[in-house]
Amino acid sequence: MYRTVATATTEGGVPTDNVDFVVDLDQVPRWIDEESRYSLECENQDPSCLNSYFPDPLKSPEEESGRNGMVSRFPVDHEVNSKIYLWRGQPWNLEVDAVVNSTNENLEEAHSSQGLHAAAGPGLAEECATLGGCRTGMSKLSNAYDLSARRVIHTVGPKYAVKYHTAAENALCHCYRSCLELLIESGLRSIAMGCIYTEAKNYPREPAAHVAIRTVRRFLEKQKDKITAVVFCTGTPSDTEIYKRLLPLYFPRDKHEEAVAIAKLPADVGDENGETIIDERKIRIKPLPKKTITKLPEAPVELPISDIGLVRRNSSYLDTYLDPAFMSLIKDPDQRRQEKWEKTAQVQGGWNCAKMLGFGELGGPPLSAAEEYSLHSRYLSKANSLNLSEIAEMKIVYRGGVDSEGHPVMVIVGAHFLLRCLDLERFVLYVVKEFKPLIQKPYTIVYLHSAASLQIQPDLGWMRRLQQILGRKHQRNLHAIYVLHPTFHLKAAIFALQMLVDNVVWKKVVYVDRLLQLFRYVPREQLTIPDFVFQHDLEVNGGKGLIVDPRTKFVYHRP
Repeated sequence: MYRTVATATTEGGVPTDNVDFVVDLDQVPRWIDEESRYSLECENQDPSCLNSYFPDPLKSPEEESGRNGMVSRFPVDHEVNSKIYLWRGQPWNLEVDAVVNSTNENLEEAHSSQGLHAAAGPGLAEECATLGGCRTGMSKLSNAYDLSARRVIHTVGPKYAVKYHTAAENALCHCYRSCLELLIESGLRSIAMGCIYTEAKNYPREPAAHVAIRTVRRFLEKQKDKITAVVFCTGTPSDTEIYKRLLPLYFPRDKHEEAVAIAKLPADVGDENGETIIDERKIRIKPLPKKTITKLPEAPVELPISDIGLVRRNSSYLDTYLDPAFMSLIKDPDQRRQEKWEKTAQVQGGWNCAKMLGFGELGGPPLSAAEEYSLHSRYLSKANSLNLSEIAEMKIVYRGGVDSEGHPVMVIVGAHFLLRCLDLERFVLYVVKEFKPLIQKPYTIVYLHSAASLQIQPDLGWMRRLQQILGRKHQRNLHAIYVLHPTFHLKAAIFALQMLVDNVVWKKVVYVDRLLQLFRYVPREQLTIPDFVFQHDLEVNGGKGLIVDPRTKFVYHRP
């Protein structure tokens, strides 16, 4: 099936033969081909690939039917689909016009795609040293030397941090688009692209695959006549499974896949180039408000210089432009302090029933909007100045994908909350830092209470304090809290929070008894779930349904 190219090398003076396979594109199944729906290349006979395809047992008829009345953002396009290939293996083994090398800004061999320089020979590294480096998100072209391809396109992927998620996403989008633009400018027509994101730069695999696939789709919609083939190359079984799952969302092959994609696509799929756009950062030009300015009398009254500032401060014209929320921040400090003392004395003079019941300190005066803003700002400033990596490594709180309505998801694992060995103050700082990019718009919380009843949990007074620190924007934009495997004690605690702390936020709690039910609200491919949660679900809900671990693809059958 493949052409064999033998190259002679010497080890200790003894000649050896290294055999590489050069694969023609005609021998790689296209994405639109029928057989590619059920199998992909498994050249090394990896056991994890042998049974990589199986029907999705968690798809419901409602999901498969799509959302009625909605127009697909990625409709079926057979001409575009005919140019897409998915290949499990090294891109430089393919006979294409260009292969992509993911490298660093200095184009160094040690930071390039593993095995590329060894296959191309020493000439590639010598030419890279003369290219003058490459900026993040850009690409440069070189000869391919001993490779079967004609050219190598070098690009620099971004480093990933949650705080700069949008910037990293747009930089990765530029990587793929600049590679395709350079391909066309060089008169080339086919390209093999590996996963540009790398482990060293901490870019999550699945979000990066979304960016890669949608960027290529948007580019081909405009330049389909100038490109004959784009090959997505994967090096691991997990990457292969991710691409097999996401390709039908952006390259649907029939109306059925298009309908399913309407329900499965994330809410944000970028603009016409696949690049993320933040509405808050768009430039808006509005006409100036028309205000009637009272004309001064012809014979103005002479005022002392000391009174001129008072006249300007009381001007009704300027008052119309002052934000009431801003005015509340400049209230007289003595007056604010006096009001706070009075509220504290009033609460302390009453009977604190919650504290007597062991719920913690639920009293205390409620904070104003200005006080909550100031409190949140202080915590956020301190969190940004500290290294909280030890809290992140505990995996108590981490980002997920999006729920079924397109809202971003924050995952909380109760069993990882080890109160005895956790600094609560540093944990609060980490929570404030992680929630900051989410609470600006509607979002969802998934709380995994599986096996968490064995751990000591903080009291309700601490929960009330955390809610005050997160502020009112968190309360307003919180869409829902999905609680998996709730216990009677947890339900009682949440009921107390509804009665004693906040009836609005804690009314958004939705109890979920099994994983299958959770996947109706948040698709399983959008969640990274610890293995013990699957085991706990089997023990609690054994004998019903079917569960699939989205990372290992292990199928848990229940009789």
